[in-house]
Amino acid sequence: MPDTASMNKLSAVMSTYSRFPITVTKGKGSYMWDDVGEKYLDYTSGIATCNLGHCPDSVQLALHEQVDQLWHSSNLYHIPQQTQLAEKLTGVSCFDQAFFCNSGAEANEAAIKLAKKYTHDHQLSHKNQIVSFTSSFHGRTGTTMAATAQSKIHEGFAPLTPGFHYCEFNDQEAIEGIDYDTTIAVILELIQGEGGVRQANKEWVQTLVANCKKHNVLVIIDEIQTGMGRTGSMFAYEHYDIEPDIITLAKGLGSGIPVGAMLAKQHVSQSFQPGTHGSTFGGNPLAMTAGIATLNTLTAGHILANVVQLSSILFKELEKMKKSIDQIEEVRGLGFLIGIQFSHDVAPIVKKLRDKNILCLIAGPKVLRILPPLNTTEVEINVFVTALKNILTDQEDAS
Repeated sequence: MPDTASMNKLSAVMSTYSRFPITVTKGKGSYMWDDVGEKYLDYTSGIATCNLGHCPDSVQLALHEQVDQLWHSSNLYHIPQQTQLAEKLTGVSCFDQAFFCNSGAEANEAAIKLAKKYTHDHQLSHKNQIVSFTSSFHGRTGTTMAATAQSKIHEGFAPLTPGFHYCEFNDQEAIEGIDYDTTIAVILELIQGEGGVRQANKEWVQTLVANCKKHNVLVIIDEIQTGMGRTGSMFAYEHYDIEPDIITLAKGLGSGIPVGAMLAKQHVSQSFQPGTHGSTFGGNPLAMTAGIATLNTLTAGHILANVVQLSSILFKELEKMKKSIDQIEEVRGLGFLIGIQFSHDVAPIVKKLRDKNILCLIAGPKVLRILPPLNTTEVEINVFVTALKNILTDQEDAS
């Protein structure tokens, strides 16, 4: 049984999360263990954070070495690990410079600030709004909450940060109706994770980007959940044949060590000068070491090829399941960011999977979200598929 005394100590923690009844104590690869020794196949990856699985050897070794050297240094001094990670990130992307912070929300805050500063520096005072899209999720800080076009995120927090205009996601008329002359930037997830694993249409995205380029509107792609290989390429924007002005990263960048980054093209990034932005902990040696080791592992091995190959197998199995099980309405996503749309609330399915020692998430009340580690195996995929199929078949038989 769980340690009751230990559980009671959680009363000192604010109730900002609805937690599953599991106390995790250890993780390795695709698995986590709880405080009574139960082993779980973790197909949440820490909400797309542990892209290499839990405690990957390459990152673990690098962190151990760095812990013995230096944990933190003020950004008043040169931090060589920042330069190394920035060079690696710009080397595998279309961007020129990086700013480091601690989280996805901070990365999006930095992107929004940079877009505003760019507008100021280019004397575009008539531009006064940033466009985001329905069902988006960009963070829970004051400004990123306002950038998130979901009323449930806004409720109770008025007045919101002004200057955001919301448009319908994947709607052609909506983007044709944007007032580009007064728009500073658009911020967009190419696959909306929290919004139900909804993927942007390629032609729609390309039209939006073309309109932005024509009117000197910056394009910010939020890659917090889609970046670092989750879609089968290093970044989701690569699937769309576009080059954004700015992207934001976090989650999978540090293999679970808190790190965020904003990457930008030089014509935009030069608007950040000493004093315009900063972070006490952002870019510290420990976080940068985690990022370097994670990126080295992603680029040195066959992990991205594994995502492409095994996600194809997983999608095929889920599509087969959809044909035989009426509850499943749609299977969507890209790589190892997968949503299964059901005709009913999926919380009971999440619980039944957990009872079978498999961890998954929801993305809206009727969407089961699947986020395997990028280096998961075909055996593990079969374990998940078999468990889900048995649960759904039992439900069909019972009805």
